[in-house]
Amino acid sequence: MELEKYFAKGELIPAIVTEVETGEVLMLAYMNRESLQKTLETGYTWFYSRSRQCLWNKGATSGHLQKVVTITADCDDDTLLVKVHQTGPACHTGSHSCFFKEIWRDPNE
Repeated sequence: MELEKYFAKGELIPAIVTEVETGEVLMLAYMNRESLQKTLETGYTWFYSRSRQCLWNKGATSGHLQKVVTITADCDDDTLLVKVHQTGPACHTGSHSCFFKEIWRDPNE
């Protein structure tokens, strides 16, 4: 598979991770060429940590692994959607999803 087109705009590509069973958005992380290649080779998510400047295998230390079901690119090939079977919480805080801090809600909804 030719991966270069996904990195035409930069060294990192955002990867939105969702739970395949529910469609819930679990997290957003970034992939570089190497982490995307490792994800494709292993079937488990690998990302590039912008803060630590290194690769990380999601769940390698916690056991909360993400088994990849599908990876799709958006229409511009500059964002990935990764659908996974999530084991345990996806967030390092222990929350199932990293998106749990509501900052606004339409009072009419």
